[in-house]
Amino acid sequence: MPEKRFLPILKVNSADIKTRVLTCGDPVRAAMIAGELDRAEEIAYNREYRLFNGEKDGVELTVVSHGVGAAGAAVCFEELIQGGARMIIRIGTAGSLNREIRDGDIIVASAAVREDGLTDKLIALSYPAVASYQLVNKLEEAGKELGIKSSTGIVLTTAAFYPELEGVPNKYFSQAGVIAVEMEASALFVIAGLHGVAAGAVLAIDGMAINFDGSNYNPHRVEVDQAIQDEIKLAIKAIVS
Repeated sequence: MPEKRFLPILKVNSADIKTRVLTCGDPVRAAMIAGELDRAEEIAYNREYRLFNGEKDGVELTVVSHGVGAAGAAVCFEELIQGGARMIIRIGTAGSLNREIRDGDIIVASAAVREDGLTDKLIALSYPAVASYQLVNKLEEAGKELGIKSSTGIVLTTAAFYPELEGVPNKYFSQAGVIAVEMEASALFVIAGLHGVAAGAVLAIDGMAINFDGSNYNPHRVEVDQAIQDEIKLAIKAIVS
């Protein structure tokens, strides 16, 4: 067990972090996830980091938001692990890089391309960003049990959302078989791997991103909202099992 300590960015004591954790970018979504738990209680809210504790089927869980982008999310992941987290699932959204995967679909990330702008500062790029195969299997099984269809594959984690002169590498990695793009999974997988922690990610598709130029992006639609609700149920079932 890690030594008890105060976690200064999350603004909680390590004793407040359960071994099983669900993370997401949006503080509002963290409250949505906590709303699916029993006896959920908000423990702290500092910057983008909003933390709840609760339980499901007798299993204690922590839920915390990490904001947008790998750098800020990495702070959250590091402190969660310092606090004793041993299993972390990210519940998020992503843009599709596969024309067969459309709005409202759900994907399970098996690994991530490290274009995150952060993890090369932690360890050489030759170190892989890979999800726990046990959690990948649990997420897939949970989807089957709940009747929620999902696809599994590699995702692209990027440091930039809106492209400027340099553009974004979405089309390039789409041609390599990468199925979606988001902004935090590779940071989670690398940091978890370095600490021997199991990590996974389940993502709701909120648009086609192969040729993304920043225009016409609108994730606030009924099919995306439904996919987010479904992936929350899927992730909770997987982490509890």
